[in-house]
Amino acid sequence: MRICVGIDVAKVTHWAVAVDAEGRVVLDRAVGNDPDAIETLVSALRDLGDEVVIGLDVVGSFARFLEAVLLAEGFALVHTPGIAVNRAGQGFSGGERKSDPRDARTIADLVRTRELRPILPDDDTLVALRLKVGRRRDLIQDQTRRISRMRGLLCGIHPGLERALDLTCKGPLALLTRYVTPAEIRRAGKSRLLAHLKKTPHLHSTGVLVDRALEAARAQKVVVPGEAPTAELIRDLAGEALEARQKIDRIDRDLEALLAGHPDGALIRSLPGMGAVLTAEFIACVGDIRRFGSADALASAAGLAPVQRQSGKRAGWRRAYGGDKDLKRVFYQSAFCAVTTADPLSKAFYDRKRREGKHHTQALIALARRRVTVIWTMLQRREAFDPDRKAA
Repeated sequence: MRICVGIDVAKVTHWAVAVDAEGRVVLDRAVGNDPDAIETLVSALRDLGDEVVIGLDVVGSFARFLEAVLLAEGFALVHTPGIAVNRAGQGFSGGERKSDPRDARTIADLVRTRELRPILPDDDTLVALRLKVGRRRDLIQDQTRRISRMRGLLCGIHPGLERALDLTCKGPLALLTRYVTPAEIRRAGKSRLLAHLKKTPHLHSTGVLVDRALEAARAQKVVVPGEAPTAELIRDLAGEALEARQKIDRIDRDLEALLAGHPDGALIRSLPGMGAVLTAEFIACVGDIRRFGSADALASAAGLAPVQRQSGKRAGWRRAYGGDKDLKRVFYQSAFCAVTTADPLSKAFYDRKRREGKHHTQALIALARRRVTVIWTMLQRREAFDPDRKAA
């Protein structure tokens, strides 16, 4: 007899509820997040029968230990997204009432009545990719905020210099670690500015950068109140930005090495527009492609499949608002890269959609959806992308 188990995952105490095929509760208990308590739960689940399917509302993070133990014991695991649990619970008796036992029962009922995406075991390479991708995403977000803050501060005391410098590049950041105000730049002169920039390796076109800084400094004679403390803060932020760039570069090199040892890395990178970072993000989001029974299932998970909208005499389709936002961004950005790097097949598809009347974003979304099918087929057949075969 099939037993469906729902586990509401938590950091300290999980709650497990098991129901039979008719929805009767056969197990309802709290489970501590420690080896002994989880082993006791495993023994209780063994006593329920041979066909046990377990649903978890959290994958990875603080659920990783529980997930690893259950997979090692041979149980079939499925993922019940938290938003699905929340909305399903509102339709049951009790409405908006919230508790761990009630959520676990809702998860068990979803496992019993729905076809959910399986949770498969991860190897060390996949875990490392996920950790590196997550760390890189955090660094990029912090760097974006840091540079925006620097632009605002610099524009307040030296607007000409803010317009002249591209703070996403290493050279301007190296300059701002010491010289910020117009007076500092004028006093230093061209020779000292060049000597300072030479201390940072692998800089190009430093002469052009110095000329722009000097031109902006000579054009401003006014000293803004609070200029000195503002400049000091800009110098600190510039130093942090340079350090963050180094960390991101190290992570990029680590991702390259990890992809070289991953069986799907070379296959995915053969598709135009899928560089090392996007490939690593795709693998981190998807994991094992066997979790998705079709290209449509993968597109639905990414929020790229259109959603039916039908009520009474009205019928149509609309854009999906849900899905994995990180996975959607991977497909959208790779489609943009394929078009801008003049991949002939992607460019032809994009141009055809534009001729059909779709605007730029709609055409890119359509191309991203097409690329979902291509990547899924490549991974299923274990074949690299072949543009000649696609054209034929």
